[in-house]
Amino acid sequence: MGVMGTPAALQMAYDAGLDLVEISSNGATPIVKIMDYGKYKYEQKKRASEARKNQKTVEMKEVWVKPFIEENDLNIKMKKVFEFLGEGNKVKIAVMTRGSKKVLARGKDAVPELFAHIMEIVGDRGTLESKSKPDERTKSIVIAPAK
Repeated sequence: MGVMGTPAALQMAYDAGLDLVEISSNGATPIVKIMDYGKYKYEQKKRASEARKNQKTVEMKEVWVKPFIEENDLNIKMKKVFEFLGEGNKVKIAVMTRGSKKVLARGKDAVPELFAHIMEIVGDRGTLESKSKPDERTKSIVIAPAK
């Protein structure tokens, strides 16, 4: 940032004990402003800090279920999911399918059916944001709170 402006503007800033600050230099003549640059930087920092303080961070909560969970156990897990969604957090519902002979014996449709049932229970309280890839060992879905 170089010192720009006319000598008269420089003299006015000097007499007032302020700084001559370049605002815009993209035109034919640069635009300058007489101000206290230290105070200006302090106010910018304070505004940025206030914006960070008021910002809401969304956390990702995780709930694990088994592929063949009983209905009552699922309802208990879903209470926790609704609590997380109520707080404005995203919820990842994960199912571990690795090494389970039951999963292989009953068919590979168990996990998608479970996820479909979970989404029925969630209803309009949340929206499905993403699903895991088919080739992953741990199947999961991410539910975001409804707007």
